[in-house]
Amino acid sequence: MAKTSFNDLIASEKPVLIDFYADWCGPCKAMAPILEELKEEVGDDARVVKINVDKNPNISEALQIRGIPTFMVFQNGDLKFRASGMMGKMQLKEAIFSEKNS
Repeated sequence: MAKTSFNDLIASEKPVLIDFYADWCGPCKAMAPILEELKEEVGDDARVVKINVDKNPNISEALQIRGIPTFMVFQNGDLKFRASGMMGKMQLKEAIFSEKNS
């Protein structure tokens, strides 16, 4: 399977929630089960993707990721939402599906 580029990933018509994380990050580990539940709940309506900042320094630098976890929602290539720190499942779900995000 061909590796999807970041630009192809965020160009999706479906919302894409990206979790920028690192293996050594305690709060990132605590978010993992929440993200799994969220992934199940949103099903095919959105994508939930994890990007390791240590393994993808170019993306992290380009998006100025300074703290982790950082969550971003993209749709049609546009950034709709960005927040750092731990978040609840409902907050993330609202971020994915809200039309008012800017």
